[in-house]
Amino acid sequence: MKRSFYEFLMTLRNSESVEPEAEFANNAFRDVSFPKQEENYQKLSDYLELNAGYLPSMTIFDEAYQKYQEIDRK
Repeated sequence: MKRSFYEFLMTLRNSESVEPEAEFANNAFRDVSFPKQEENYQKLSDYLELNAGYLPSMTIFDEAYQKYQEIDRK
C-alpha cells in the first residue's frame, strides 16, 4: 500500500536540523490541517500555497515530493 506524502514527510523530521526539508517536516507536523492522507501533487501544492506560511519556498515542497515519488517506485 502506498503511503501518503505526509507519512513520507514525517521521516524527514529532525528538530535539531536547519535543513529546509527537515524544517518543512517539523512545521507540517504541527499543522493540524495538513492533508495527512493526500498523495496528489496538485492538491498538496494548492493546500501549501494557500495555507502554509511556514514554507518559505515551494521549491522545498517540490524537492521533497520528488523524493517521495522516487521512494515509492522502489
